Amino acid sequence: MSEVSTRAWTRPHDWAEVVIGVVAALSPLWLSTSNAAMWTMVILGALVAIDGLVSLGAPGAVYGEGIQIVLGVLLFIAPWVIGYTGLNGASWTSWVAGALTIIASVAAMPVANAAHRTAGQH
Repeated sequence: MSEVSTRAWTRPHDWAEVVIGVVAALSPLWLSTSNAAMWTMVILGALVAIDGLVSLGAPGAVYGEGIQIVLGVLLFIAPWVIGYTGLNGASWTSWVAGALTIIASVAAMPVANAAHRTAGQH
């Protein structure tokens, strides 16, 4: 069985979530957006990045990965819910960033669970 990293700031899944969140939050700088699309992407992207940073600092906190999955789903469905599917760049950025957030979070869940169990054994 592979070794589980319980050290803070070392898990690649969480770094991926931070990068995805930053890209989503900053994407209105280079994409055409409406006011609602811009604020949706900025707020959800910032929340994804912040939660990724929290998960990096506390690798045994399993709840952070669950929150990431919810944020990824919200980012993915945002173009339909907020109504900016007509803005191709903003829509595709939301769909791709949301899907990648969900994938990274699901991949990180077993690692976070193992780190949580390992931290509880001390």
